[in-house]
Amino acid sequence: MDNNDVLRRLRYILDLNDETMMKIFSLGDIPSSRSEISNWLKKESDETFQSLGDRQLISFLNGLITKNRGKKEGPQPEPEKRINNNLILKKIKVALNFKTDDILEVFSLADRKVSQSELSSFLRKFTQDQYCSLNDQYLRNFLIGLQIKFRQNNSDTAHE
Repeated sequence: MDNNDVLRRLRYILDLNDETMMKIFSLGDIPSSRSEISNWLKKESDETFQSLGDRQLISFLNGLITKNRGKKEGPQPEPEKRINNNLILKKIKVALNFKTDDILEVFSLADRKVSQSELSSFLRKFTQDQYCSLNDQYLRNFLIGLQIKFRQNNSDTAHE
């Protein structure tokens, strides 16, 4: 899934304003200006659109974890260099303090049936035998389910 689209959806789902977005990026060790964030949130057809790199999205997700759960004690882990849908799901899970049942509920809100073992395979390290790659449609359904969960009054726009 496109990094910019993930950022746009999370901003809407979590109802984050520009100031909060800037704070979250800073907590993820990549301070970002309001104009940078604005350009990342624009549609590709806009001439001032800027593509959001993996490093920036990882920074945002790490910052969201820090904002919601506090900074880890001791040396901070080195941020990942590349991002994929599985890592996005894991980081959102940690940031929102979700358990397995919470994630399964979110998928079901988007009418996506996911078994517990299937979810487990998405959350494993890619080096493990049972690892399964999370495709774009699953991540999209997860974000739609999050939108329904957090913005129920606006659930009629869940499929934009």
